[in-house]
Amino acid sequence: MQASINYIRKELDGLYPPEEIESFIRIIFKKLKQYTLTDFVLKQDELLPEKETDQIRQIAMRLKSLEPIQYILGETEFYGLPIRVKPGVLIPRPETEELVDWTLKSRQKDACRILDVGTGSGCIPISLKKHWPKAHVMACDISQEALEIARMNAGLNQTEIAFFHLNILNPLLPDSFPKIDILISNPPYVTESEKAEMNDNVLKYEPAKALFVPDHDPLVFYRALATFGKKYLNPGGRLFWEINEAFGKECRALLKENGFSDVHLKKDLQGKNRMIFARYLSS
Repeated sequence: MQASINYIRKELDGLYPPEEIESFIRIIFKKLKQYTLTDFVLKQDELLPEKETDQIRQIAMRLKSLEPIQYILGETEFYGLPIRVKPGVLIPRPETEELVDWTLKSRQKDACRILDVGTGSGCIPISLKKHWPKAHVMACDISQEALEIARMNAGLNQTEIAFFHLNILNPLLPDSFPKIDILISNPPYVTESEKAEMNDNVLKYEPAKALFVPDHDPLVFYRALATFGKKYLNPGGRLFWEINEAFGKECRALLKENGFSDVHLKKDLQGKNRMIFARYLSS
């Protein structure tokens, strides 16, 4: 085992920060051997079978090409739950966990109706349903591939979610579509000009359609979500969005212009305005 650890360190040296390499090592052995942190410390003299050393070499080679480890292993963890991921969906981020946490702490009765727009892997609705089992949770996405992955994750976590296909920019829904109590979304919000600041592991592997918006219209999805919320939120219904830190004031103004009240920006753990809440009081 120690030889494989040294191999990973040598192959990835200079490509990633040392602390990230050590994190990769722990994640790899947790996946391959189901090792806890204690196991990892105590069993480093263990001899690995050739099959496992080959797997570790393959993983290291993929990491050298900057492929995200979550895609390599096919899974990640979100809000304490296992979530499977493929290149067709974004890798869930810590700030999205913060959005879920804020929603769960909002004093909403758990017997409510929730819609997640742009669900991707399904991590948001699955986490909400897991903690509010009485809630009726729905989730939509424009990507059929994402919906397939989301359904798989719902099954993995034994949660009942109503998934459906929807383009929020042209939301064709039947007249019978129900009113909702919470509209939550982590839509595309990274501007094209921000690509220059992003790492290759994101640009090369994660789906661009789930990330980017044009520089000339960075609020395109938020306008659509606000219009949707006005139509489908119950009076007093709540809205939770993840946002681009550069457009907090613009998102707040957009919501107020559309009749939303009690609008609040919230900073993430990095001190950035990455979430916004609002309430819709009109019927």
